[in-house]
Amino acid sequence: MNKKKNMNLAIDILVDIVGGILIAIGVYNFAAAAKFPMVGFNGIALIFYHLFGWPIGTTALLLNIPVALFTFRILGRSFFLRSVRTIFITSFIIDAIVPLFPIYTGDRLLEAICCGVLSGLGYAMIYMRDSSTGGSDFITMSIRVLNPHLTIGNITFAMDAFIVLLGTVLVSRDMDSLIYGVIVSYLMSIVVDKTMYGIDRGKVTLIVTEHGPEVCAKIDEILGRGSTILKGIGSYSKHQKDVVMCACNNKQMYGIRKLVKEIDKKAFLVIMESNEVVGEGFKEE
Repeated sequence: MNKKKNMNLAIDILVDIVGGILIAIGVYNFAAAAKFPMVGFNGIALIFYHLFGWPIGTTALLLNIPVALFTFRILGRSFFLRSVRTIFITSFIIDAIVPLFPIYTGDRLLEAICCGVLSGLGYAMIYMRDSSTGGSDFITMSIRVLNPHLTIGNITFAMDAFIVLLGTVLVSRDMDSLIYGVIVSYLMSIVVDKTMYGIDRGKVTLIVTEHGPEVCAKIDEILGRGSTILKGIGSYSKHQKDVVMCACNNKQMYGIRKLVKEIDKKAFLVIMESNEVVGEGFKEE
């Protein structure tokens, strides 16, 4: 048990280091050099860096202390401790490691793309180990716990928009920087989403038909994909029908749609996006 625990801890620390390096490069070697406004406490730390020359990592760490103490009981001990470890590692890397790397001073669009992609990859790696870089993550999750009716997306968007606008007004005062800052934020969110869920992303279809067993057999025969038959009753006709549920990848969905219509032209299909599919034929956990 202790061996497994130590192994998980070692993996967590390794992920924190790699993820911290990616975030730090995005923040220091790209965003800071180009004066892009960024989101989160790193974005606030960038403001102090440009105005007063304060080190980004240390400033982010100091900003995190009161927030961490305030949200400790809301978020729970284990998540809090993991996040504190990540915060210290990332802050140290930003101030002591990545300044040794070369700073990119080329095309600003390329800077924005690299900043968004690298930072997004770093954040995704850390999130996948059930940790965070603190700061706005602590605030967002605390607000969500206290106000369950608010979505994380809305809370995050409001906070990010405020920090990006603040960074633009106080530092660059340049509309181009604001636009690049929005691009960076958008790329970060896309990369985080794709890294955490995109690999196992697919589609789910619900097929309402009177030929459920035949549809299932055909899906299995042609595409090698399993499915499940649910029993349903039409609200208007009161007739019992089969509802075939099948999860597949994006390419297979076209084939399912085509073969269903060959079997039952009156079949009713609902096709939905699936962020993640876990189980036989997909990702195993």
